Amino acid sequence: MTLTSAPSRSSSTRTMLAAFAPYLVVAAVHLVILHTGPGWAVTATKAMLMPLLVLAVVIVARPLAAATARLLVLAIALSWAGDLALSVPDTVGFVVGLGCFLGAHVVYIAVFLRMPRARRRPPAWTLVYLAWYGVFLALLGPHTGALLVPVALYGLVLAAMAATSAWHGPLVATGGALFVLSDSVLGLGRFLPGYDFPLHDLVVMSSYLAAQGLIAAGVLRMLRTERW
Repeated sequence: MTLTSAPSRSSSTRTMLAAFAPYLVVAAVHLVILHTGPGWAVTATKAMLMPLLVLAVVIVARPLAAATARLLVLAIALSWAGDLALSVPDTVGFVVGLGCFLGAHVVYIAVFLRMPRARRRPPAWTLVYLAWYGVFLALLGPHTGALLVPVALYGLVLAAMAATSAWHGPLVATGGALFVLSDSVLGLGRFLPGYDFPLHDLVVMSSYLAAQGLIAAGVLRMLRTERW
């Protein structure tokens, strides 16, 4: 490959920033109005976020690694469906949302396993996710009732997604860790009796949006720099 056949690092960075700018702006607006804005605005901005992230992926990945990019888009699309379902304040909405995000994590695992660096062993520190899963079940399991099995399965897949994300550099690994943080706080609010945390929604959404953005950016960065 000649030097002129690959985009320069500065050009690649500008492309990434321009592609992700709408997502970052709407994410910031959503977080600002989360507690003070009208409900319709919170719902509307939340519904815009994952489509804007898909747009960023399409802009950046269009000439590269089509199969992996399509999987990345699918994971984000399933997350968007989960966002919409969780906006419905009942058990059915929660179960549908849980299923959508379960599917998203399975697809993310598929993305990470397709990437060349997945051939290496996972870092030893990822054993923390095994410990997290044990605490997750011990703390929330007794309060999940009929949802114990789906919640336990979701936690297992989430831990596997976070562990496999750690094979692929700091951006993707941080995204996986933040996804665990977001869903942990969400689970506490949903199931733990007596739970009271004034910044609950802000922590859930800020860590979730950062997780999605970092995973997408990290995968795209590898697509552009390694040309696989």
